[in-house]
This record gives sequence, structure tokens and C-alpha cells, in this order.
Amino acid sequence: MRYIKPKRNVPEELVNENIHFHQVLVIDQDGRQLGVMLRREALQKAYDENLDLYCVAPNANPPVCKILDFGKYHFNEQKKAKEAKKKQTITEIKPMRLPPVIDQHDFDT
Repeated sequence: MRYIKPKRNVPEELVNENIHFHQVLVIDQDGRQLGVMLRREALQKAYDENLDLYCVAPNANPPVCKILDFGKYHFNEQKKAKEAKKKQTITEIKPMRLPPVIDQHDFDT
């Protein structure tokens, strides 16, 4: 019997081995550009620093990847989303009951 991996509705994050680009532009954790390099070289550089390689701009040419601690980055993104949701205001429109014999002036008011 063969195991079939269930498909999830959320897209996979482009982190470490999930990055499928051949060449990437690498930015280190301090924000300096390290230049365009092969994916395996970029992964090795990230692993040497005990960090992760995260693709921040997959649609760029070449794709931009950043060396960072992905767990910490993901936690901060969740925290920002939670704060934004707290500050969000929901406008509620109250319905009005109007009788069928209403005058135009009453309706305008």
C-alpha cells in the first residue's frame, strides 16, 4: 500500500530546500548583498551560519533570497498580523424601517 501525501490549501513557504530556483540573489542578515550565486552555495552559506535561506521575492529576476532565522521571522509576521487585526474597525450599517406611505422629504432626511 502506497502513502499519498495530503495536499494542503496553504502554499509551501519558499525556505531552504523548498527553493527551486537555480540561481538566486542573496542578502545576508545585516542587509548586505552577497551577489548572485547558485542555490546550493547560498544554502551552504546559510547552513554555515546556522540560519535559513528564505525567498523574499520569488518573482524578481533573479529571485531574491535572504539569510535569516525563519522561525523568528515567521513569529514576528504572525504578531504583526494579529496587531493589525486588533486595530481593524468594522463599520456596521443599521437598517431603517420605512412605511410604504413615506413622503419624499422624509426619505431625503
